[in-house]
Amino acid sequence: MTRAAGPAGAVLACCLALAACGGTDAPASPGTGWSGGEPTSSPSNSAPPGDLAIARNETREDSVYPAYGDPLVDALHYDLDLAWSPEEERLTATETLTFRATGDAAAIPLDFNEQLAIASASVDGTPAAHRVEGHDLTVEHPLEEGRQYELVLEYAGTPAPAPSPSQRADFAQGVGWSITPEHETWTLQEPYGAFTWYAVNDHPSDKALYDFTLSVPAPWSGVANGVLTSSTIEGGRSVNAWHLAEPASSYLVTVAFGDFQHTDLESASGVPIQIWTDADGEPTPGDTAYAPEAIDWLERILGPYPFDSFGIVVVDNDSGMETQTMVTLGDSAYSLSAAVVVHEAAHHWYGDTVTPADWSDVWMNEGMAMYLQGMWEAEQEGIAVARKMDEWASFEADLRAQSGPPGAFDPAQFGDGNIYYGPALMWQELRERVGDAAFFALLREWPAAQANDTADRREYLDWIEQTTGEELTSFFDGWLLDRTTPDRD
Repeated sequence: MTRAAGPAGAVLACCLALAACGGTDAPASPGTGWSGGEPTSSPSNSAPPGDLAIARNETREDSVYPAYGDPLVDALHYDLDLAWSPEEERLTATETLTFRATGDAAAIPLDFNEQLAIASASVDGTPAAHRVEGHDLTVEHPLEEGRQYELVLEYAGTPAPAPSPSQRADFAQGVGWSITPEHETWTLQEPYGAFTWYAVNDHPSDKALYDFTLSVPAPWSGVANGVLTSSTIEGGRSVNAWHLAEPASSYLVTVAFGDFQHTDLESASGVPIQIWTDADGEPTPGDTAYAPEAIDWLERILGPYPFDSFGIVVVDNDSGMETQTMVTLGDSAYSLSAAVVVHEAAHHWYGDTVTPADWSDVWMNEGMAMYLQGMWEAEQEGIAVARKMDEWASFEADLRAQSGPPGAFDPAQFGDGNIYYGPALMWQELRERVGDAAFFALLREWPAAQANDTADRREYLDWIEQTTGEELTSFFDGWLLDRTTPDRD
């Protein structure tokens, strides 16, 4: 997620951008293996592609935003057939959700938007009564623990954003589905908001597979996550089909409808890249053409890109956010900077292939992406990364005081600089403590070991201790939970 400009001006404005390691800061050959054993509690996601078992999760209630998501539902696959009528600003949809029940219950609980009218609901082909109260959808059908079900919903209406738990200016219009004055659409849904346009278990611990069929009057087109498998014109409408082969959390899913052109690029390692932008504008606005170099740089540090494709869609917004295989960027000069492109791409390792299981651990995403940003910025400026960390340390204490420690932040101030800069400083301190070889091995091997999975801080920090052989409890507690910034070496 892109960090908007804030109290620290241009420095805070780069919260989501990445940093590269160069000069003496980068390891000549990062480590490639770890022998500390398997993760302790997350299920294995080693099933063959296309097998729904890869999307099986240990769902949970969130410790920060418990009103969203329900651990009773383990979503496995969402098939979303979405038709957008720009002039009417009307979404017409058929959703097929395949899920596993994690317990016995009298009804199916999901998150949904009460502004969308459900025309019909069925479970395994049997019509089911339903009701929506606030953002809670209840489908009247009994559940048996361990059984798999198929829920089909038909609905229509004009989606609207939901209030955001953030004080950031770029969150002012809310989270979820947004409509521009030109009737184009985009989504931004962190920490929640997917429920504004489809029925969903809206929690990061529940990763699922997705297929999208997106229809809109030509020459407009629909953009989503994954690989574009077909693009046709049917009855004057553009129909794009997208397939996401790896499980994604709901906040990492996006859909945009607009008058787009797209440009095909490729990284040095062969990762296919698409840039989707305004049909009347530049095909690669700002620094979006830097995407291949961003992927190349990150692969040198983090290992092979974890997905089948990478994309950027540029929308009429002030912010930007990574979503799985796709980055949504606002059309401001800041959002289209190379720093933001690199930062958001880094989230495909830290945030997307391995995802925090609880919103209290969003620092796991943002802290590492912020540290990588610092490395990249230091390389561009020709300075040591330690000097860049010194610059950030000059204001980190204020961010921590304003919004809370990174691992226990104020729930009403989601996405503030405290979850970015403090953990970035922490990673530099750990690097100095364990040395470059061990540190860069950690950076590579954590997302590789947890590919397509979720994890909480206990799993992550235990794994780091096991892998490095260091006892780090007080170190991590200080950086993540203390109200004041720990002393730096």
